[in-house]
Amino acid sequence: MADKLIIFDTTLRDGEQSPGASMTKDEKLRIARQLERLKVDVIEAGFAASSNGDFEAVQSIANAIKDSTICSLSRANDRDISRAAEALRGANSARIHTFIATSPLHMEKKLRMTPEQVLEQAKQSVRFARNLVADIEFSPEDGYRSEPDFLCRVLEAVIAEGATTINVPDTVGYAIPELYGNFIKTLRERIPNSDKAIWSVHCHNDLGMAVANSLAGVMIGGARQVECTINGLGERAGNCSLEEVVMAIKTRRDYFNLDLAIDTQHIVAASRMVSQTTGFVVQPNKAVVGANAFAHASGIHQDGVLKARDTYEIMRAEDVGWSANKIVLGKLSGRNAFKQRLQELGVSLESETELNTAFTRFKELADRKSEIFDEDILALVSDESVTSEREQYGFVSLAQQSETGEQPRARVVFTVDGVEVRGESVGNGPVDASLKAIESHVKSGAEMVLYSVNAISGSTESQGEVTVRLQNSGRVVNGVGADPDIVVASAKAYLSALNKLQSKADRVAAQG
Repeated sequence: MADKLIIFDTTLRDGEQSPGASMTKDEKLRIARQLERLKVDVIEAGFAASSNGDFEAVQSIANAIKDSTICSLSRANDRDISRAAEALRGANSARIHTFIATSPLHMEKKLRMTPEQVLEQAKQSVRFARNLVADIEFSPEDGYRSEPDFLCRVLEAVIAEGATTINVPDTVGYAIPELYGNFIKTLRERIPNSDKAIWSVHCHNDLGMAVANSLAGVMIGGARQVECTINGLGERAGNCSLEEVVMAIKTRRDYFNLDLAIDTQHIVAASRMVSQTTGFVVQPNKAVVGANAFAHASGIHQDGVLKARDTYEIMRAEDVGWSANKIVLGKLSGRNAFKQRLQELGVSLESETELNTAFTRFKELADRKSEIFDEDILALVSDESVTSEREQYGFVSLAQQSETGEQPRARVVFTVDGVEVRGESVGNGPVDASLKAIESHVKSGAEMVLYSVNAISGSTESQGEVTVRLQNSGRVVNGVGADPDIVVASAKAYLSALNKLQSKADRVAAQG
C-alpha cells in the first residue's frame, strides 16, 4: 500500500524572502486560495511575529482557508509562539512551526549560545507551543551542517516534548542527494522515538539540487513531508519547486509509490499567479510550468509527438493546467462571465467596488486588445490600484515622443495622495524618459537594480508585463505593471515599486 506524501507549501513565507517579493495581505490571501484549490496539505502563511502586516496576513488566511492546515513560523521563544497561536486562532487546522539553529557555526556566530542552551531552548519552545496547538513542527536551522550526535539529542528531546513533525533543513543548499538521504535515514535510525513524528525535508537550491535532495530525503531517508514553493521561489537560488516534486512523484509512481492529495490541473494557474504577483518571471525552459515545457522545435521530435505523444512527452500538458491557456473572454463578455472566470482562476476580490474596478479595466483592455487570455486577467487583477485604496502613487496618463536621431521626451501624469501632478523629462529611450519624468517629481533617490519585460501571452497584440526592482536605504522592492503599451507598463511598474517603498513594515529574517 502506498504512503501519503504531505506537501508543505512555504511560498507565502520562505518564498517571500526573495529580494523584493514581499506581498500584501490581499495578495497573500489570493495565493492561499489558489493553494487550497491545488489541495496543498499545509500552507505556511507567514511569520506572524515578524510584523503587524504579516500577523494580519496569517490571521486572514487562517480565517478564510478551510481545507488546508495553516501554519505560522516562529522563533523558539514564547513571544513568537504566542503571536503565532493568536494569528492561527480561527483556523480549522493550525500548526506552529518553531525553529532554532543547531549547527556549530550558527550557534557560535549568530545565536552566541552554547549547545546546552540551544537544547534547553528547543525543549521549552516545543513544550510551550504544545500547550497552545496540537500540531507542532520543529526545525533545527542549518540542520544538515549540524553535528549528528548533538542533533540526535535535540530531536529526541523535542519529540518527547510533543513535536509532531521534524523538519531537517538544508538551509544553505549544501547537500548532495545520496548524502542528504542517508543523513535523514541515520537520524531516524539513531533516535529511539523517531517513529512518533513525521519527518520532513526543506532544501534550498544553491547548487541546483533542491528537488533531487528532497526526493532523496523521501526515498532514502523515509521523510513523508516535502517543504517547497511555487516556481521554486525563495531567497538566493530559491527553494525546492512544488511543481517539480509533485510531477516527479506522479509521473514516476512506479518508483516512488506515494500518494498525493494535489490536484495537478491547478499547477499552471498557481505558477502564473505567483509570478505575476511577485514579479519573478518564470524562465521559458522551467520544468512543468515554463512556456517551453511542452514545446517541440526539433522536426524529429515534432513528427514523433504527432504520431504518438508519449514518444517525447512523459506528462500531458493538460494534466498540469496548460489546457486553461486559451482565449476565454472578449469585449462582448458581461460582468457575470468576467466574475465567473475570476472564480475559475482562483481569484477572489474582497468587495463589489474592487470587482467593478477590475471589470472596468477589463472592458478598457478588451477595447484595445481583441483576444483576452487568462494571463491578461491575472495581470489586470494583480494591479495594486484595483485592490488598494491607500496607494500613494497612481498612474493617470502618459505621452511620449520618440524618433530616430532625436532624444526621446516623455510627460507622465500621476497622482500623489490623490492629487494629480505632472513630470517631464528626456532620456535615452521612451522608457528611460518616462521613468525619469516620474522621478523628477518624486525624488525618491531609489536605485533601479532590475528592469525586466515579459510578454504575457503570444502575438504582437500581447500585453507587456514589466518588473522594476528598486533599492533604497537597504530595502528592496519589486513593482509590476502590465499594459499593451510597454512604456505605460513601465511607468505603472515604477509607480508600483514606489508605493511599496512607502510601506515601513519591518520584517524579521526567518529560517531558511
